Amino acid sequence: MRLIDSRNMGRGKHGWLDSHFHFSFAEYYNPDNMQFGVLRVLNDDTVAPGTGFGPHAHADMEILSYVIDGELTHADSMGNERTLTRGQVQYMSAGTGVRHSEYNHGKKLLRFLQIWILPDRKGYAPQYGDHRFAFTERVNNWLPIATGVQNSQSTAPIKIHADINAYATSVSQGQHMEFSVSSGRQAYLVMIEGQATINGTRVSMRDAVEIVEENIFIHPESTAHMLIIEMAKA
Repeated sequence: MRLIDSRNMGRGKHGWLDSHFHFSFAEYYNPDNMQFGVLRVLNDDTVAPGTGFGPHAHADMEILSYVIDGELTHADSMGNERTLTRGQVQYMSAGTGVRHSEYNHGKKLLRFLQIWILPDRKGYAPQYGDHRFAFTERVNNWLPIATGVQNSQSTAPIKIHADINAYATSVSQGQHMEFSVSSGRQAYLVMIEGQATINGTRVSMRDAVEIVEENIFIHPESTAHMLIIEMAKA
């Protein structure tokens, strides 16, 4: 297991936007930190009220947005316009090309995770979808969020064009959780809120851990809200 300390992550500060970059992105470039398996981008973005990302283009990328706090309003060139709140998730397969915007039209700070995953091939038709998970669904439980379109065994409602499984959980203090990472697989875990001891290492808010072919044992020191993305070993 390898700890990724949030204090050492790339940063982007633009007044209206404060970003923590888990991997090389925008003004942060590190050739030794480009991706983890098919996970190419994971940005922890805090957006001021009345601001956001104007219309811009994407292609050949599977994109998940996980709302932590506030309101995220998405609009795209396919005619979709949706507003999501805490614990809800949107999915966009950029495929052959799509334009979209993401704004905070609310009255308080918006915090969300922007996640880009490399597709299993290029040229898919663009798609959009979202799911309004109740936050309670992940309390002391691994809530399946997203999986590959070929995985008929998963109950995750979001299907993407990549061999991954994404789960969220919020583990209460005094409880514990386990997660199995089997042979030939690896996982990236993000501590969204709170802190926990994971395989003997303290992991705090915004930190992450890389896990390869190793079972995960989580013991919260406070309520620990986490996201994990499991995938084939690179």
